[in-house]
Amino acid sequence: MKHGLFALAAAGLVVLALAPFGPGPAGDAAADADAAPAAVLSVALIRAQQSALPLRVPATGHVAAWQEASIGAQADGLRLTEVRVNVGDTVRRGQVLALLDAATVQAELAEARAAVAQAVAEADEAQANHERAKKLGALGAMSAQQVGQYAVGATTARARRDAVRAAEQRQRLRLAHTRVLAPDDGIITARMATVGAVAAAGQELFRLIQDGRLEWRAVVSAADLDTLEPGQVATIERPGHEPVRGQLRMLAPQIDMRTHTGLVYVDLPSASTLRAGLFVGGSIEIGSRAALTLPQSAVLLRDGFHYVLRVDAASRVAAQRVEVGRIAGDRIEISAGLSASEAVVAAGVGFLGEGDRVRVVDAGADSVGAGTAAAGAPAADAVGGHGSSGPRVTGSHAAAPRLRAPPMPAPSRGGA
Repeated sequence: MKHGLFALAAAGLVVLALAPFGPGPAGDAAADADAAPAAVLSVALIRAQQSALPLRVPATGHVAAWQEASIGAQADGLRLTEVRVNVGDTVRRGQVLALLDAATVQAELAEARAAVAQAVAEADEAQANHERAKKLGALGAMSAQQVGQYAVGATTARARRDAVRAAEQRQRLRLAHTRVLAPDDGIITARMATVGAVAAAGQELFRLIQDGRLEWRAVVSAADLDTLEPGQVATIERPGHEPVRGQLRMLAPQIDMRTHTGLVYVDLPSASTLRAGLFVGGSIEIGSRAALTLPQSAVLLRDGFHYVLRVDAASRVAAQRVEVGRIAGDRIEISAGLSASEAVVAAGVGFLGEGDRVRVVDAGADSVGAGTAAAGAPAADAVGGHGSSGPRVTGSHAAAPRLRAPPMPAPSRGGA
């Protein structure tokens, strides 16, 4: 029994004696491999490209009616009996919008017609008397003075006839004015007419946008007015809506001395969703200019600054600050901080941090190959975007970086 215990103790001393020498070169390599950080993402690289970006002049202003017509009552003191349209209705030229009580006007018209008939008869009689007087005067049976009196009577009767005819025409016009008509095609924007109200002559009953045509009265800086001219394309941007494109029609000849701005008028398409009175912002295109651009997915905005991510020879991410300019579609101008020869991460930059290790993959003709940086990296099943639209993300690493396991503690070197 004592000999067995002594043998076990001797074996333990031998193990402790050999422990300082370690497991050998193969064991060190395995330990280093376990301690090396795993790649966070598989990414594609892309270089900035020269693109023609439009030059735009910013503008803001209200949408207004190209021409707005005020429709009022022309007959005085008549009661509104019917209103046939409402706000938002589309009307045609000559369409009846409202009716006024015509009973009084019709009675006055009948009276005028009777007066015309009487005046016509009197004028015919006076003319016949004048003709007879002239014949008698020629025979010497009537003096020249009497003949002259008959001539004056005939002329007066004709004048009276014309006067009552004019009065009849006035009553006809009053009867026509009891029907309020649309002066042009358009859209009703306001209605003040109320059934039962007595309308006064000139009282406004409706407002109408002629032809439904709208324009953008945009305000631009006085320094930009020299770059604008009729025919240029203007674009109105509204959050949650499709952009509306119009055409610059006219520049106001005067500049506001208080704000140092000028007014321009932009014709808008009739099929747009804009409404009169809406305040909108947009821009006017004055040309284009070549610029170095990247996809917006390759640019990271952090703490108020813009960055791109480069990958070094050790496959580690390094952030590089850049200056950006105009935006056109999914492209953004790089005005400073990057050259066309430098490759950057194409997308997924929000999931990467300084110093993260990545695996570079070839995602298409527009991407930059990994070169020797990822020559020893094993192949991975990749899903996601292609080309310049985004990186290939391996497995579930698109959602969050992979957590690294802590290294195992080294064995103690003390004796038993």
